[in-house]
This record gives sequence, C-alpha cells and structure tokens, in this order.
Amino acid sequence: MNDTLIIIPTYNERENVRAIAAAVFASSPDVDVLFVDDNSPDGTGAIADEMAATDSRVKVLHREKKNGLGRAYIAGFKWALERHYEFICEMDADFSHNPADIPRLRTAARDAGLVLGSRYINGIRVINWPLRRLFLSRGAGLYVKLVTGMPFTDPTGGFKCFRRCVLEAIPLDGIESSGYSFQVEMTHTAWRIGCRIVEVPIVFEERRSGASKMSKNIIFEALGMVWKLYFRAHFNRAPACQVKSSSGCFKCPQPR
Repeated sequence: MNDTLIIIPTYNERENVRAIAAAVFASSPDVDVLFVDDNSPDGTGAIADEMAATDSRVKVLHREKKNGLGRAYIAGFKWALERHYEFICEMDADFSHNPADIPRLRTAARDAGLVLGSRYINGIRVINWPLRRLFLSRGAGLYVKLVTGMPFTDPTGGFKCFRRCVLEAIPLDGIESSGYSFQVEMTHTAWRIGCRIVEVPIVFEERRSGASKMSKNIIFEALGMVWKLYFRAHFNRAPACQVKSSSGCFKCPQPR
C-alpha cells in the first residue's frame, strides 16, 4: 500500500475529478487519492466510483449530504488513520492547488508534523484573483496572526500535508469548524500541541471550472472561530509546550 493519501473533498466537481486525479498521478504516481463526495447531484460520486473500479489508487468515500468542508476532511482523516497512511494531504479538486507541488510537501513532511502550502511566503503567488479577493485573503491571515499568535504567512490555506502522528494526537471529534475556518482550527490545534509546522511556497490559481463554495456564512464562521481558538488557548498566543515548559513539545518520529 502507498504511504501517502491525498484527500480531495468534492461537491459538484464532475468537470474536474478525472483531470485532477490524472494530474496527481502524473506528479506522484506512488500516492493514493481519496475523493470524499457529499452526494453531489451532478454525479461526481458516480464518476469517482468508475475511476476507482479501474485504478486501485483511487478511493471514494460517500457521505449522505453536503455538511461542510471541515466535516468532509474529518471523515477523510478518520478513513486514512484506519488504513495506516503516514502522510495525509489535503487539496482542492478545482486545480487551485497544483498537483506538481505534492512531492515538495511530502518531502518537507519527513521532518515536520504539518506542512502548509503557502501562497504568501517570500512574496505573493496568486493567479487570476481580483484584488478584493487577495486583500480579503491577506487580511484574514493577518487577523488570524494578530488574534492567535500563530506565526504563519498563510494560515487559511487548504493545501497541506499532515503526518499521521499529528492527526492521531488531535481529538478530531472536537474540531468544530465546518467551513474554511476548519483550516485555521486544525493548524492552530497542531501548533498548540507543539507540532513542528513548516511552510513551503506554492502557486495558487483561481479555479478553472465549477462554482466557488465561498459564502457570507463561511466568512462569519471564520471570524468567530479565530476568537474561539484564542479563548480555547486560555488567552495564550504561543504553543502550550512553550507556555508550560521549555521541553516536552510534541514531535513526530522520523518515518520509516
């Protein structure tokens, strides 16, 4: 079995699923892909099933209804942990994340518990976004940093790679977020337990087809979640191991 799983949530992504899987395997032929489909009315799940029937690297997890990005990823994480994958990555189905970057995330994860694909480290690498969307994204990152203390340039990004030991250490059922604030909550939770987190530069491109899932409710959830995380950390803006002591921080073992 391959040691790396790429989790790709889908809802009405029939135009993208075949192409994104082909691009992932062209870049990383030794990984598996798990499509977590939220009962897409456009038949995305059926297409994924057809792919899985002809390629053992393609896996499909069907959920009964659309219940948010965060819930889809939690279901995918649990599925991955049950099957003992070592590297568990997140990415979008719409080509906003470049599959060619997967090898760099996985390489960095050999010496870290969590790798964040950053659009903003050492410059801005975003293609085809209107300025208002760029300002919103950059402003959100600064807002997260100001409130929580996390030192990362792109805490809201959704292209990342977890080591299994980090996901095992996080109480997944306690993760509250459903929308895009899920990315911030997961990174903050890993950071608070002392997980080593690194950023690698990626190029982010606006989706090629299909409709964005962003909404006002998702934005409001994200604004509120940042303060929840601050309160959950008892108003500390540093990893718990630094607050309590100078030793005993969480650390993933080297993968075999």
